[in-house]
Amino acid sequence: MRILGLDYGDSRCGVAISDALQITAQGLETIHHKGNDKIILKRLDEILEAYHQEIDTFVVGMPINMHGERTQRAETTEKFIHKLKCKYPTIQIEEIDERLTTVAAHKTMNALEIKKQNKRNIVDTISAVYILEMYMNRKKNKQEI
Repeated sequence: MRILGLDYGDSRCGVAISDALQITAQGLETIHHKGNDKIILKRLDEILEAYHQEIDTFVVGMPINMHGERTQRAETTEKFIHKLKCKYPTIQIEEIDERLTTVAAHKTMNALEIKKQNKRNIVDTISAVYILEMYMNRKKNKQEI
């Protein structure tokens, strides 16, 4: 089974997917939704169909500030997670602290010398990869204990 990582934002949602063995994560796309969650849910339907229902978990980045507190943005993310749970009751939904994933994504893009005009289109996808990798690493570490 595969895991889908989501970096949910006000106007864009980055999407990443694991391989079938849940070892690696790769960026899929950034969904431009401009605040309309129906666009995201429709695209997730298409992704689930494309992967023949192999996805059993969604990992959603939760915006938490540097003091470890949930932000106003977290409330919006929680509402989105509720929509996911209602629409996909058989898929497990996990939250993970997404602190500094966007910073890490920008560092990666700078290291790769990605042009400024291209960064906006891929930063959320890269952040979704980091969210998914953190979740898979946490899951792996729990299994090793």
